[in-house]
Amino acid sequence: MKTYKHLFDQVCSFDNLWHAFHQARKGKRSKAAVATFAYHLERNLLSLERELRDGSYQPGGYRHFYIHEPKRRKISAAPFRDRVVHHALCNVIEPIFECRFSDASFACRVGKGTHRALDRAQALARRYRYVLQGDVVQFFPSIDHQVLRGLLARRIADPQVLALIDRILDSGAGVLASEYTPQWFPGDDLFTPSERPRGLPIGNLTSQFWGNVYLNELDTFVAQELRSSAYVRYADDWLLFSDDKPQLHAWRARIEAFLARLRLVLHDRKTQIYPVATGMPFLGFRLYPAYRRLKRPNVMRFKRRMRRLFATYANGEIPMDRIQTSIDGWVGHARHGSTYRLRQQLLGGLVVPRRGEA
Repeated sequence: MKTYKHLFDQVCSFDNLWHAFHQARKGKRSKAAVATFAYHLERNLLSLERELRDGSYQPGGYRHFYIHEPKRRKISAAPFRDRVVHHALCNVIEPIFECRFSDASFACRVGKGTHRALDRAQALARRYRYVLQGDVVQFFPSIDHQVLRGLLARRIADPQVLALIDRILDSGAGVLASEYTPQWFPGDDLFTPSERPRGLPIGNLTSQFWGNVYLNELDTFVAQELRSSAYVRYADDWLLFSDDKPQLHAWRARIEAFLARLRLVLHDRKTQIYPVATGMPFLGFRLYPAYRRLKRPNVMRFKRRMRRLFATYANGEIPMDRIQTSIDGWVGHARHGSTYRLRQQLLGGLVVPRRGEA
């Protein structure tokens, strides 16, 4: 297995940090922390480069908040200067793993994404009669740091890069402890779950990438051990197809045992086997072999978002362009399903208030 050394100079080079700054700034130019960092950009980047090279760099504290759509999640936002470091690190190490990732993995990857995952899942639904739908319980809070570091060290042999990875991992240890239900695995004693650092902050670029590294092990297991290519995964949601229902039951048991080696647990209620003809809930749609429907919660979220945006527009807090951008984004997503009449109904019923009407 090929390993990569001499990566650290690439990570902390000024050119890479400059590029990382522009990546981290995308869509956030109006944020105070971004503007403050950019005001003395060269000085701040040189300071980061110096700290990285002499080993004095330490990540700052996270800012925590919750989002509630589509479900309640705790988001942990790192300071902007740390996000620049995250981009700089991923710029160098992500290509090492990306070229080895499965074609069946679609989350947080260039040229992939939600809609291509839906297309692949529907194409498989037209070829097979049954599907095993899987979901990992509390995926990001469950990611074990020791297991993850071992997976990263298979390819990365630069001790300074591994030390930087350790600092980032340590900074996020425990931030999702309130979201985690302790699990015991073979060989554990009473205290093992509390002794093993775990959890990746939802919101870090590194967390998205490392989540793919972690579950690439599952992708490899399905391809090499189960010898199936009828599989699609988006983050911790995945579908495995077959014409043989008993085979899917056997595969579920084998996958459950394999995930235990990664200290992960299948969600019992959400991991089910059923005929594809009944429809598969996946990435906000219900997929059928011949068509797809947008799930009702997605429609309700759109209506609530429009009410909030119209109220802030009426108060003079946002321009109409902001509302149009939100509508265009939702329509762009919804049109990937059989939603023409639904879109006509929803958009035809929108009434834009005048300024001062709220």
